[in-house]
Amino acid sequence: MGKVVLVTGVARQLGGRFVRRVQRDPGVDRVIAVDAVAPAHPLGEAEFVRADIRQSALARILAEYAVDTVVHLDVSGKALGTAGRTAIKETNVIGTMQLLGACQKSPTVQRLVVKSSTSVYGSASRDPAVFTETTPPKSLPSGGFAKDAVEVEGYVRGFARRRPDVAVCVLRFANILGPRPDSPLADYLSLPVLPTVFGYDPRLQFVHEDDVVDVLGIAAREPRRGTLNSGTFNIAGEGVLLLSQCSRRLGKPTVPVLLPAVTWVGSALRTIGMTDFSPEQIRLLTHGRVVSTVQMRETLGFRPEFTTAATFAEFARSRGPGLLPPETVGRAVDRLAELPLPGGAGPRERGTGAVQTTHGAR
Repeated sequence: MGKVVLVTGVARQLGGRFVRRVQRDPGVDRVIAVDAVAPAHPLGEAEFVRADIRQSALARILAEYAVDTVVHLDVSGKALGTAGRTAIKETNVIGTMQLLGACQKSPTVQRLVVKSSTSVYGSASRDPAVFTETTPPKSLPSGGFAKDAVEVEGYVRGFARRRPDVAVCVLRFANILGPRPDSPLADYLSLPVLPTVFGYDPRLQFVHEDDVVDVLGIAAREPRRGTLNSGTFNIAGEGVLLLSQCSRRLGKPTVPVLLPAVTWVGSALRTIGMTDFSPEQIRLLTHGRVVSTVQMRETLGFRPEFTTAATFAEFARSRGPGLLPPETVGRAVDRLAELPLPGGAGPRERGTGAVQTTHGAR
């Protein structure tokens, strides 16, 4: 790893954890932690610099500290404090543009790591069963954090063309969960009752926050023998879970909502401030999304400690018991799945876009 590492987004738990972890690397002499707000958690011996990445101060910081490795974690779907959607988008997109402009001018920067999301693939009914890093989305995200991530990656590709001497690594994380998650999906799963889209049971993938910190460390240092940490990689725990399985394991009842009414439900939830039930999250909870992790394992050389199921189990334990015993929720979901569809059709069948049940899953 480079001798001087600059990390953005350190006021968030994930950024703070990575800052504390990277200091333990014997090849690191100095860690510069940057954010617009002072973090509420400790940063160890890192030097905190209060700076808004949307401003032009980053070029001065890179030059002053002779930074050679930049880890950009200030790309998020959820704001800190009371900031609204506009501030989130400006930080994600304009902040990234300013950071890349500063890196382009810096003669010392040798490596850039960018936190992205599998949401860049979107969620649509015509999607493939599994996305690889080179699979084009059937429908580009039209707004929200998913669109921000698409724009961020576009600017990063432009930077890589202009500075081919800089090693660039983009990590597309699946939904990050764990004991201390900070994401709109975690807020949704923390609701006492989960609104779902009637007739759909999406497949979901998760990655544990511990694995996120570990893979960031791999991406930020020189590649190990036989591996390559430049390029774009999907990062997710092995396996998938259906949303119905998630509700059972949380012990929470679900409220199936007809698709035309889902947008209204999302607006109502946003109004009362419970969760960011954005359009792209609604599409995820309708069609789901699964990505291939072959490149993560074979090229990057990273194997997560936690599977998707184990990650979700950690999250469930951190949230405590739900309203109902998991067995009761499971039986209720199974009975609902066996009901005939409107119009005299038979029970809902397994398959893409239909309610899928897994008997005995808890």
